[in-house]
Amino acid sequence: MSNFISLGMNESRISESIFWGKMYEITGILGFKKIWGLPLYYPIYHTWIENRFGKYVGNIEFGLYLYQRGIIDPELAPVNSGMEQHRTCSIGWCEMEQKWYGWSHRAIHGFGIGDVVKEGDCTASSGYTEECLNDHPDWDNSLQIGFKAETLEEAKKMAIAFSECVS
Repeated sequence: MSNFISLGMNESRISESIFWGKMYEITGILGFKKIWGLPLYYPIYHTWIENRFGKYVGNIEFGLYLYQRGIIDPELAPVNSGMEQHRTCSIGWCEMEQKWYGWSHRAIHGFGIGDVVKEGDCTASSGYTEECLNDHPDWDNSLQIGFKAETLEEAKKMAIAFSECVS
């Protein structure tokens, strides 16, 4: 039996303040931990960053990292049919560089007009196994080798493919 009671990220907010750009710093109670041997629980506090729509971005350090890179309004990557909605922001626009960025906890990379998909690039792989893609071919966001971003919308597709591959 666990001594930890989880509330979930949005259930018990204590404070909310503007962080950087269009992000917010949230402090809340993540859950309660039982004091060993006693019928008492103490709260476990956690601070995280959300975008302006209340979607999870990451911890304070990661939010600051994105802001310093010029990504001030992270967003959820769109999902394909049959997939569960993402819970963490994994793409964002950088006005200074005119690039779309994709990331996960493993990597981050920016894509702009003129970028090309090369052999071995993460954008050329979906990150899913062959068996999974056989069952769900519409989940494949990978791009063809030689694909060139001619518009910012195509650069965004590259960022989505990258974030899917490295997550």
